[in-house]
Amino acid sequence: MIATLKAEEASQLQLVEREDIDDEEDLFESIDKLISAGINAGDVKKLQDAGIYTCNGLMMHTKKNLTGIKGLSEAKVDKICEAAEKIVNFGYITGSDALLRRKSVIRITTGSQSLDELLGGGIETSAITEAFGEFRSGKTQLAHTLCVSTQLPTNMRGGNGKVAYIDTEGTFRPDRIIPIAERFGMDPAAVLDNIVYARAYTYEHQYNLLLGLAAKMSGEQFRLLIVDSVIALFRVDFTGRGELAERQQKLAQMLSRLTKIAEEFNVAVYMTNQVIADPGGGVFISDPKKPAGGHVLAHAATIRLMFRKGKGEQRVCKVFDAPNLPEAEAVFQITPGGIADAKD
Repeated sequence: MIATLKAEEASQLQLVEREDIDDEEDLFESIDKLISAGINAGDVKKLQDAGIYTCNGLMMHTKKNLTGIKGLSEAKVDKICEAAEKIVNFGYITGSDALLRRKSVIRITTGSQSLDELLGGGIETSAITEAFGEFRSGKTQLAHTLCVSTQLPTNMRGGNGKVAYIDTEGTFRPDRIIPIAERFGMDPAAVLDNIVYARAYTYEHQYNLLLGLAAKMSGEQFRLLIVDSVIALFRVDFTGRGELAERQQKLAQMLSRLTKIAEEFNVAVYMTNQVIADPGGGVFISDPKKPAGGHVLAHAATIRLMFRKGKGEQRVCKVFDAPNLPEAEAVFQITPGGIADAKD
């Protein structure tokens, strides 16, 4: 368990402004740099109005999408993309350069040492971590704990950044944040002020909230985006058999947006997912379940974690799929102060 912060350590929790961050300069190139590259300021403003605030983010859009922005012709888009390519390298790099870029990844503590060890140090930035499991398995409790631990200094295994929380099921509880903040020796009021929260009611609302985040993340240092849960509204808004294909297409678009946010702003995306009955789970598995969302969601998530209930307040997390983690399990516990190591 992480020790409570000392008074002198608490002074380190001041969040820095993004323009003061030198080690991310190569990762984050403001869209305003296009002006010095010969692009009209009015056209740059049109990009910002469309939710594009960095050259990195610009290069993640197709030219078809960019020409769909009112006032941007194909000729203008070609010129804009050409200018952006000179600012941001989106071509081939060596494996050594890729390893160097990986050093910018921050791992945010979950509050449990055993769970951190399972995850290779914590929840990764520039990646999507999906947690699926039945109700009361600890997914939302981890989300609340991460709301606090993300604000810890990086030398205390935090992210030294703010948190964005998109709530689709009405499960966010600000009063839950208070005892967790106190456990880490942090000012609960300051912690709550560094969480931006939105309640989504439709899948369209959920997507639009993601678009609006770019403006916030371009001006302030965010380190975590929580979507709890990612699939709930899609299962409500698309109910007919003939709507499945459209649902998956819209879900894919939203997941693509999450991926871009994670990589563009070096943010950890933590999304919870529901489970559904799995008739093909096998006769030897009692009450078999699988994560909702199908292959579309499975391919979008970088790291997939399966949560299940244990004894009492204990919970079990299993690495279901990850590019760099072995399949293993960790036991943790839900406490008044959030996620912590399980007691023997």
